[in-house]
Amino acid sequence: MGAEEGSLTPEPAGIPMADAARIARPSRRREHVPVRTIATTIGMVLATVLALWLIQQVQRTLIWIVIGVFFAVAASPAVSFLERRLHFRRSLAALVVFLGIFLVLAGLLAVFITPLARQAGDLAAAVPGWAADIRAGRGPLGGLAHRFHVDQYLRNNEATLRSNFSRLGAPAAHFVALIGEGVAATLSIFVLAFLMVLQGPRILDVAFSQLEPEHETRVRRVGADCAKAVTGYITGNLLISVICGLATWIVLAVMGVPFAGVIALFVAVADLVPLIGATLGAVVAVIAALVHSVPAAIVVAIWFLIYQQVENHLLQPVILSRTVNLNPLTVLISILLGAELAGILGTLLAIPIAGIIQIVVRDLYDVRRARLRPEPTIGADEVPAS
Repeated sequence: MGAEEGSLTPEPAGIPMADAARIARPSRRREHVPVRTIATTIGMVLATVLALWLIQQVQRTLIWIVIGVFFAVAASPAVSFLERRLHFRRSLAALVVFLGIFLVLAGLLAVFITPLARQAGDLAAAVPGWAADIRAGRGPLGGLAHRFHVDQYLRNNEATLRSNFSRLGAPAAHFVALIGEGVAATLSIFVLAFLMVLQGPRILDVAFSQLEPEHETRVRRVGADCAKAVTGYITGNLLISVICGLATWIVLAVMGVPFAGVIALFVAVADLVPLIGATLGAVVAVIAALVHSVPAAIVVAIWFLIYQQVENHLLQPVILSRTVNLNPLTVLISILLGAELAGILGTLLAIPIAGIIQIVVRDLYDVRRARLRPEPTIGADEVPAS
């Protein structure tokens, strides 16, 4: 009785309890990973590294392609209008639209370059007089230089400044090279967008034909709505730039600043870049006003400080929220995130990308609820976008 009460499983002779339990436990067989799985995993890792390396090598070309896609999407409605209403062939309609865009850009460049070329000689002739005014403390520049002791600094470091100016040849050559690269990039993007407009419908038809009929209809409608978002963004951004240019022209004209129209046009073009565009234009406008008079420069600087806040926190969110159908908070957050991730390019593309993401997410949400509408919608409203 004592042995039975003390242990229900008697210990085997000569084997401890721990060893007996380990022997009784079924042994786990070690599983071997197939060599094919290991090779496939290594190959996928190497392919990913190679793809990232290739993307880094062709980063500039990929940026051109992305910008070309946005320009092609923006120009497609005008091309389709000529093709549908005037019965133009698509190639002729695209040629007319892009020729009009080219003429507009050439006109803007002529407006900028002609006054600059005409005034280059006057500027070169005026620089010695400005230097003499600074040394003598005459005029607005001389007064500022005397007040902040700039004239004393110029006299003490005249030899050093001349030496530094004599070494400006290399930076000037680099600047000319940058201008050449910018022209090449612009032409490349222009040609890419033109070819995308011509070949885009055919490529999309081939791609969509690979889908099931119900999926093809849905993807086409979502894609059309994404194109509306891109076009709306470009339209809204142009409207904001026109407002900025007109307001700048009024302020400069009231203050009597020379070349107010040219400066206002430059500010309008620079304002196409969200958030920082108005600041870039403001620097040029304030410098031009400073050459005219100190009070004009102060007024223009104060006006730009006020206007930039109004544009960033009122005009852009409100106008772009209507043209892209994003709420103002989403517009502001998109611009800030785009600027943080990709600089100026990210700032330019942030809002249309946010609009496209919203369209896709909303479509997926509608499908998940089994309440797919006849047309995709943009924004929080419950009516179709059209």
